[in-house]
Amino acid sequence: MRNRLILLVSMLITLSLLAACGNASVENNHAAGHEGHGEKKNTDNKGEDEDHSGHVADQKLSNNDIQAAFTFEKGGAKAEEVTELTIKITEKDGEPVNNFEINHEKLLHLIIVNHDLSFFNHIHPEFQGEGEFIIETTFPAGGEYKVFADFIPSGGSNETLSEWVEVEGEEGEHTDIIADSSFIKEVNGKEIELTLSGVKPKEDITLSYNIRDAKTKEGINNLEPYLGAVGHVVILSADAESYLHVHPLDEKASGPVAEFATTFPQSGTYKIWGQFQHNGEIITVPFVVDVK
Repeated sequence: MRNRLILLVSMLITLSLLAACGNASVENNHAAGHEGHGEKKNTDNKGEDEDHSGHVADQKLSNNDIQAAFTFEKGGAKAEEVTELTIKITEKDGEPVNNFEINHEKLLHLIIVNHDLSFFNHIHPEFQGEGEFIIETTFPAGGEYKVFADFIPSGGSNETLSEWVEVEGEEGEHTDIIADSSFIKEVNGKEIELTLSGVKPKEDITLSYNIRDAKTKEGINNLEPYLGAVGHVVILSADAESYLHVHPLDEKASGPVAEFATTFPQSGTYKIWGQFQHNGEIITVPFVVDVK
């Protein structure tokens, strides 16, 4: 009986030791996995320092992870005066984002519109390091403007962060945002016709631009690449809350037709700016549509 009791106790002790060793092995493997991720550096941008964001290359970033601050050099901007605008991109803990992917030839696209969308500017600030982009620009009148920073952090997905800013000076005359009755416009000697495959929300829609010479009506088939593509389209809802930056279906097309695919998120009025380049000149043509 005594021998059996000793044997039973020995077996229990052995089983306990084996279980403890198994748990220690799992914890060590788990810790080693985290250590490996912590050592991995993001070096997607050539010629720049190692990434200090703390994110690994395959981690997707979202608006909750990234923030943008828009500031003017003198604390504010005045109408019709050249002003320096700084956009600082940081993580939510304040650490600057220093690595960005090139998106259509640029690290950051800056879109500026006024409160009634009658003013539109698409420009490209230069990266200065420490998460900062800087550009000089001019606002045509006083009032509210919305600025959109459109970029891709290395290892992340496309981000669009925006803010309303106030510009000192007399405001321009307010223009109501009303849907166009005709989708043919003449800009810089070009006649541009827009055709939409539909105008219902949450449907796949093709925007087709037909670009012709305004005098001869002949199609222009030698459009030049603008930011690496036949054209670009920016779409904003009337309240400037919904933003879409649309790229062409065939980036290497040269006209006279340029097609873009998009989806309007909900019903409402939207303003669409198409941008193309011909003979070294950028052509910007706006249209307003009702989606319902």
